[in-house]
Amino acid sequence: MSVYLDHAATTPVRDAAVDAWARATAAGGNPSSLHGAGRAARRLLEESREALARSLGVGPSEVVMTAGGTEADNLGVKGLYAARRRADPRRTRVLASPVEHHAVLDCVEWLAAEQGADVVWLPVDDRGVVDVAATRDLLAADPDGVALLTCMWANNEVGSVQPVAALVEAAHAHGVPVHVDAVQGVGWLEGSVGALGADTVAVSGHKLGAPVGSGALLVRRGVALEAVVHGGGQERGVRSGTVDTAAAAALAVAVAEAVAEQPLQAPRVAALRDRLADGIAALDPTAVVRGADRHAPGARLPGNLHVTFTGCEGDSLLYLFDADGIAVSTGSACRAGVPEPSHVLSAMAVTDVEARGALRFSLGRTSTEADVDRVLAVLPAILRRARAAAARVSGAAVTVP
Repeated sequence: MSVYLDHAATTPVRDAAVDAWARATAAGGNPSSLHGAGRAARRLLEESREALARSLGVGPSEVVMTAGGTEADNLGVKGLYAARRRADPRRTRVLASPVEHHAVLDCVEWLAAEQGADVVWLPVDDRGVVDVAATRDLLAADPDGVALLTCMWANNEVGSVQPVAALVEAAHAHGVPVHVDAVQGVGWLEGSVGALGADTVAVSGHKLGAPVGSGALLVRRGVALEAVVHGGGQERGVRSGTVDTAAAAALAVAVAEAVAEQPLQAPRVAALRDRLADGIAALDPTAVVRGADRHAPGARLPGNLHVTFTGCEGDSLLYLFDADGIAVSTGSACRAGVPEPSHVLSAMAVTDVEARGALRFSLGRTSTEADVDRVLAVLPAILRRARAAAARVSGAAVTVP
C-alpha cells in the first residue's frame, strides 16, 4: 500500500495540466518567432498569462514566466536589490525572515557575501512567525538605507502563515519594496496573491499540480527590477530566454484548478491533518507539533503537520516509513540529507536535540482517510524501532510510550 504525504516537496501532476502541456508541446513553435507557428505559440503563451493573472488576482503585464519558484525568488530578491542600489547606493540593508526557504535564504546570504548587503534577520517567535512590531521598528530606524524586505507567505517546513499584508503595509509606509515567496500558499490559503500587495511574488508550478520547471514571478506594475539572466530580452527584458509555452499553459491550468478547489479542498485536507495530529498525540504524548496553532483559522497551511518525536532521529523515521510504503520528509526536500538542524527550527529556538526528531507530514488533494489510518497503524512500531536504534547509538536508556 503506497501512501504519499510529501506534497510540500512536490504534488502529483494534474491530468488537465498534462493535457495542456502535451498539446502545446505537440504544436511547437517559438513564441518570439514571427511566422505562423511562432504567432500561434505566442497566442497560447499570452492566453496562459492572462488566465494565470486572473487566477492570482493580478494584471497580465505583471506576470513574468520563469522555470520555477527558485528562479522566481532569485529574480525577485536580486532584481529588487540591484534596482534599489542603482537608484540610491545607500540602500544596502536587506530585512529578511530567518525561516525562509533556501531559494530566498541563500540569495540573501549571496547578496551579503558578494554585493555588500547588510542583512538584518527579522525576529520570529516559537511558532516561526515574524514579529510585525519589531519589523516596524527596524524599518523606521533607517528607512533610507533599506533595499528590500523579504518574507514568505507560508513556511514550507512548519506550515506557519506569515502576516504578509501587515509587513507589506509597514514596508510601503517607508517606500520599501517587499518580495514574497508564495510557493506553498497559492491554492491553499484564502485570498488572492494580488491582495497581498507585495512588489514581487514567486509562484511554483509543481507544488500545485503543474510539471516541474514551471513557475512565475509576479512583478507589481511600476516596480523597478534588474535582470538576473541576460540574453534576448524576453519577458519584459527581465527574464531572457525562450519562454516555455507548454510549461506556461500547464501552469495556468493547474493554478486555475487549485484556486477554484481551495474552498473545498483546504478544509477537507485540514480535517485529515487534524485527525492525524490527534492520532499521533494519542499514540505518543511526548510528540510536539511545531508551528502555528492548527486550530486558529488561517494560521497554518491546511496540509502541514510538522512533529518532533522525542528520542528519535528524523532520518530513521523517514526510512522506516518509506520501508512501509509511506512517503514523508524531515523538512525541505532541497536540504534532504544535510546532517544539520533545520534553520527554521533553530530560528524558533527549538534545541538541536529536539530538532533531530523532526518529521513533516504534508497532505494534498490526493490524500485520504485511508492514508491517515495507515500512518497511525504503523507509527507505534516505527517509533519503537527508531528509539531503539537511537538508544543503541547513544548508549542511553530510552522510555518508549
